Amino acid sequence: MESFLMRIDKRILNILVIIVLSGFTFTWTFFIFHVEFDLNLVLWVILARLIASYVILRDYSLSWSKATSKSFLLKSIVYISAFIVYMPLFYGEFRISFLVSELFLYLFAINFLMYSYAYMINRNSIKKDKKVVIFGAGSAGLKLESEFKGTPYKVECFVDDDVVLQKRSIDGIKIISKEKLKQLVGNGKLDLLVIAIPSAPQKRINEIYDRLHNYFHEIQILPSIDKILHEKSFADQLKDVSVEDLLARHPQDLDKSAIAEFINKKTVLVTGAGGSIGSEIVRQCVEFEAGKILLLDHSEFNLYSLLEELESDRVKLLPIMLSVLDASLEKVFIEHDIDIVIHAAAYKHVPLVEDNIKAAIKNNVLGTKNCIDLAIKYGVKKFVLISTDKAVRPTNVMGTTKRICELYAQNVKSENTEIVAVRFGNVLGSSGSVIPKFKKQIEAGKNLTVTHPDITRYFMLIPEACELVLQAASLGKGGEIFILDMGEPVKIVDLAQKLIDLSGRRDINIEFSGLRPGEKLYEELLIDDSAENTRYESITVAKKTDYDISKLEEDIAKLVASDVPLDKLKEIVPEFEHKKNV
Repeated sequence: MESFLMRIDKRILNILVIIVLSGFTFTWTFFIFHVEFDLNLVLWVILARLIASYVILRDYSLSWSKATSKSFLLKSIVYISAFIVYMPLFYGEFRISFLVSELFLYLFAINFLMYSYAYMINRNSIKKDKKVVIFGAGSAGLKLESEFKGTPYKVECFVDDDVVLQKRSIDGIKIISKEKLKQLVGNGKLDLLVIAIPSAPQKRINEIYDRLHNYFHEIQILPSIDKILHEKSFADQLKDVSVEDLLARHPQDLDKSAIAEFINKKTVLVTGAGGSIGSEIVRQCVEFEAGKILLLDHSEFNLYSLLEELESDRVKLLPIMLSVLDASLEKVFIEHDIDIVIHAAAYKHVPLVEDNIKAAIKNNVLGTKNCIDLAIKYGVKKFVLISTDKAVRPTNVMGTTKRICELYAQNVKSENTEIVAVRFGNVLGSSGSVIPKFKKQIEAGKNLTVTHPDITRYFMLIPEACELVLQAASLGKGGEIFILDMGEPVKIVDLAQKLIDLSGRRDINIEFSGLRPGEKLYEELLIDDSAENTRYESITVAKKTDYDISKLEEDIAKLVASDVPLDKLKEIVPEFEHKKNV
């Protein structure tokens, strides 16, 4: 009832404002034109304005204290439109010029009243004690500037690289260059930089951060264009800049329709479903509405955590707690008519694999062979092997075992099963990766340990890498090794320094600990340039390596039984050059 009365009061107030302002502007217009007051004319115009205000603008529901330039422009357009409607009622040269003059006097009066009210309310109620700079004077930047009104943030200026825009201003706020910003800041720091260019590539975001982060206490960013919610306040979507924003490669040719067609309504088996890659593959399969997803993992906790997260009414999720080496895995293929197998199960941590060579050979090589053989035996339509850039000219056991898996996938007699492998580099934030390790060191106040000042790696966000995996798999006809374009390699020391900068911890430094066993300075995605293009720039196909399948099966059996597995690995993968020493 109280809110209803308040709404009634607002309606009455709106009527009074229109009547009083119209009376005021008409009085002045009659005075200026030296004509006698015409009450009928005034009443007709007030009626037209009330209709425009209530039916079109719904002024009574708007908050004047949060009014923006857009509000004033809309109001002006509506009243001018209303004028065009009532003008024929008073046709005549004198009447038209009279009404036009009154109309613009009225628009000036009501906009002045709204501006004054908004200014007085906001000035008195909120202390503007935080200085913010918006990078990007496009539509996103303008929307943020209007949303910052009525908040503690005062927009000092816009920064934009467009030379033409630098000669203009928005709501009296100047648009300046990065060079002029440096002069404005001087030796101090402003509170907040907002990067408001959601369509910008990661490379540009990185460049802006590198140039400007020393001038601000805090930097926030809008999500990328494909993740921003236009129906939601942009200010509510701002987030602190993360290392993922600065270093991740964002592919521009993700084809979600192709992925949806590949996954939708299918029965999908994901091995290693509880791992970083496997769990994200499962999430993507849920998003694209697979018919049924079999979650296979030997970790009870991983399966439990994933199921707790992914409760879904649309997709049937079936947890299967098994190892890929378990003989009872065949029962899964017998009981379920599986369309797609995505094989993500593997031991991937390089130093741990170096200390557990025989276990890694069994899990990675025999486990993959077991899954491929069962997929062929039971007529699975598509088998997708998750591979790694470490399989190229491998220097460690992990990469070499994955290369053997690639060889088997390419050369096995696949019958009606299309078997493809997808090779990519590191993903940001995966379990065992360097970023979580660095973050823990920062939280503990420890220096960050980097193995070598020149070590580089490729990086991509886990969701985008997994989407590209599914996209590549949808292309495969069997026997291909697809390679994901990971962008430019990143120096780990630069990554470490950015994490230190983002944390604001000036007491933390970088220490070099030396290369670990099996580790090389840089990773490769191809042995040479012999790759074929696909219809997507982000995905290419490696040249096939032939290997007699009977000999390969015999070599794998000898490898598993061997007491000197490193020698046998070298025999199967001649380019394997084991790096043993730190």
